[in-house]
Amino acid sequence: MNAVARASAWMTGAALPNRRDEAFRWTDMARVMKALPPASAPAMAPGWPGPFHGLADREVVFVNGFETGPDLLVLGDERVAARFISDTVSSAHMARLKVQVAAGCKAVLLESYEGRGEAYFANTVIEIELAAGARLERVVVLDEPETAVSVSTAEVRLGRGAHFAQFVAAAGARLQRHETHLVHPGQGASVRMDGAYLVAGARHADITTVVEHVGVEGETSQLVKGVAADQGRGVFQGRIVVAHGADKTDARMRHDALLLSDRAEVDAKPELEIYADDVACAHGNTVGALDENALFYAQARGLPAAEARAMLTRAFLAEAGDRIEDEAVREAARHWVEERLEAIAS
Repeated sequence: MNAVARASAWMTGAALPNRRDEAFRWTDMARVMKALPPASAPAMAPGWPGPFHGLADREVVFVNGFETGPDLLVLGDERVAARFISDTVSSAHMARLKVQVAAGCKAVLLESYEGRGEAYFANTVIEIELAAGARLERVVVLDEPETAVSVSTAEVRLGRGAHFAQFVAAAGARLQRHETHLVHPGQGASVRMDGAYLVAGARHADITTVVEHVGVEGETSQLVKGVAADQGRGVFQGRIVVAHGADKTDARMRHDALLLSDRAEVDAKPELEIYADDVACAHGNTVGALDENALFYAQARGLPAAEARAMLTRAFLAEAGDRIEDEAVREAARHWVEERLEAIAS
């Protein structure tokens, strides 16, 4: 069963994954949800603006799910916003969306998960297809209440010479998981798969990615940064598979995280599976505290300790977000991240 079919099955009573499932080892849905809550009631779109307000050429809004959601067909160069809004208490809903970018087009998908209410289960499934030579930059913001359970699953397929770029910013929830599965055809296609998570309180954020290289001369670059404070828990799982025959693949993955509290936790599992020859692949992972020498240096030049820590944390996270190509979208994402950092610092 693929990831999309698995997510769909949960809404029909299929068993939720637990820590005995290796892919959900650190994100135990069965422990958090003993049973599926009743279905969410339909609701009207609320009046609040989304994190990318004013940036999109067109917008589609889902409120409390939409299992037969519309297909988004992109035939030109444009920004498209997809807002997945949960405005409910103690209920469950699912949304589906299919995005197709036509050959040679250049698009930006602005995806936001916005929650009001509490104790809901939001389950979202997205399918993305890029035709030959198409370019898509997907920027995702997950902003939900601390009591929510939210899972979003995407499957991405690329045509020859296509370019897919992704940046995910997650603030966590009771359990929050953003999962991306991508089939990389090689053939001159390229992928950038970045993200940042910021968790405080008792929030849990999980960024999971799987990239399967199945053709020659494919390129993947991945950079994920994380910050965990209080009793927050961050999870990063990144797997790159290079299949037999996918020669001349260039795939690089890196994850770095900061622990701002002795009670915070970060679990990371970067993986490379290589079955081809003549490849250039690497991965790296670090988890630690702020550099005490850098803190001393900043304070020696007059910065109070709290400001010095905030400045260094902001600089640490910025690297991933700075790779967003669209300048206006990059600024909106940076503003959202800095607002969450201020909340952690306070």
